[in-house]
Amino acid sequence: MAPAGTDDPLAIDPPPEGRITGHRRRVQLADGSPKGRLRLDAAARMLQDVSDEDTTDAGFPLSEPWVVRRVEMLITEFPVFRQHVDVSTWCSGIGARWAERRVRVEVVEGPGLVEAAALWVHLGAQGRPTRLPDSFESLYATAARGRKVRARLHHEPRPPEGSEAWPFPLRFTDFDMMDHVNNAVSWEPVEQALAERPHLRAPLRVSVEHPAPIEAGSEPQVAVADADGGFDLWVLVDGVACSTARVRSA
Repeated sequence: MAPAGTDDPLAIDPPPEGRITGHRRRVQLADGSPKGRLRLDAAARMLQDVSDEDTTDAGFPLSEPWVVRRVEMLITEFPVFRQHVDVSTWCSGIGARWAERRVRVEVVEGPGLVEAAALWVHLGAQGRPTRLPDSFESLYATAARGRKVRARLHHEPRPPEGSEAWPFPLRFTDFDMMDHVNNAVSWEPVEQALAERPHLRAPLRVSVEHPAPIEAGSEPQVAVADADGGFDLWVLVDGVACSTARVRSA
């Protein structure tokens, strides 16, 4: 019954019991590519929005924010412009200072489907990872069904030797309330690299990891390395990876 031993979080279906929250929304003009498909960065914002709605409704204070450590996404078929989608989320695993939540973006009338799993780290008032609030267990443990998760990262920490890198200029609109580049912005160069590779289309499996925040005043660069069935990407600040991505045909 419990998914305690499930290795692939995207294989976890909604729990028969426990907290599931969500909303219905539409793929809007600002969400779509020139051909109308939902962009990766817009999908990341959908994940972020429904997650924040859930923690807000659960009563978690702004002084103890959650930050994304990694996201795994499986796009079976991209939703497209003006389609209505149901976005739902539930807790799929718990750690000491972090938790994993599944998110499903499903077209209401059509085949479009995006499955995602995001690991969120709980920060205390000092901005450091801290133990989950006492209320977390009562709110989310039933849905998690005993599954434990770790916060380790899996991507290569640096691009291949000699890889070309180009500037990724930051804008005021890239920063969020924590004065860091918002995690969804890290999906923009991934979307750019995907657009430049028209042979790569859904179904796709995409993962993005965030080893470190991108601070105001940084001058990040992007490096991309093609791989069998896809590509890998790094957003670097002074040679250190702050964001990494892995894109493969599924």
